[in-house]
Amino acid sequence: MSKPKGTLIIIGGNMYLPPDTNEAVEMEDPNFYDSGILKIFSEQLQGKTQRIEIIPTASSVPEEAAARYVNAFAKLGLENIGVLDVRSREDAQNEGLIKRITEADGVLFTGGDQLLLTTNFGGTQFLDALRERYLFDKIAIAGTSAGAMAMSETMICEGSSSEALRKGEIKFCSGFGFINNMIIDTHFVQRGRIGRLFQAIASNPGSLGVGLGEDTGLLITQGDIKEVIGSGLIVIVDGIWIRHTNIASIANGELISIENLNVHVLVPGDSYIVSERRIVHAESRKP
Repeated sequence: MSKPKGTLIIIGGNMYLPPDTNEAVEMEDPNFYDSGILKIFSEQLQGKTQRIEIIPTASSVPEEAAARYVNAFAKLGLENIGVLDVRSREDAQNEGLIKRITEADGVLFTGGDQLLLTTNFGGTQFLDALRERYLFDKIAIAGTSAGAMAMSETMICEGSSSEALRKGEIKFCSGFGFINNMIIDTHFVQRGRIGRLFQAIASNPGSLGVGLGEDTGLLITQGDIKEVIGSGLIVIVDGIWIRHTNIASIANGELISIENLNVHVLVPGDSYIVSERRIVHAESRKP
C-alpha cells in the first residue's frame, strides 16, 4: 500500500492559544509565532490559498471553540479560515460542506467528545472525501484532544484512569481510520492515563500506543512520526514484545498482568520510525 501524501498533526489537548485581545500581550508565549503547534501546522499548508476549515463538532460550545482558533490563526497572518458547523449526520452529507473539504489546504478538529465525531462522521461522504484527500493529496489534517483520538482506526471511547488496569474498564470504538495500528490517548500526563494505554495495548498488542501530553503533538508524514512538537512529553507503548498477559483469561473487573511491555518517553524534536520501532533522538538530528 502506498504511503499517504497528506500530513497529520495529532495534539494532546490544551494547546497554547494566544489571548483574544491585543491588550494581554504580556501573557503571550513568543514560541507560538516561531515554533508553536499551530505555526507548524500552517507550515504544512501547500495550497496557494492556504484555506483552513475548522471543525468544532466535538465541542459542547462549538461557536466559542471555533472562534478561538480563528483568532489564533489570524495572529499568524492566516485569515482564509472557514468553520464547518457539522452537528448531525445529515450535515455531514451536505454537498456544499463536502465540496469545501475537497478544496481545503488544511483541516483542524477541535477537542470535546470523540463520540460526537465518530457518530456524526463515521460512514459519511464527508469522511470518505477527507480520507481520500489524506491518502492522495497534500492536505494537512490536525486534531486536538478528541480530534486526535478519533484519527486512529481503533479509538478509546471511554474509561477511567484510576481503574484502568481492571479488565473491561476501557471501551473501544472505531475511529476515522487515518492511522492504522495505533491507539491514541490525550491529556496523558496531566490526567494519569498510562493505565488506559496499557490495557489498550494488552488487548491490541499489534498496535502502537501513543500518549500525548498537553500542548504537545506528533507531526506524521507518509504514515511515520516525523517529529514530536510542542512543549511536553509523548509516551509510546509498544506491545509486540509482550511475553505474557492474562487479559484473555480473566473476568471483567479483575486485574490485568502484562510482562515485557515496552515504554518509551519522547521529547520535542524526537521522532519515531514506526516501521522499525525505533526512536531518533533530537540531539542526534542536530547538525
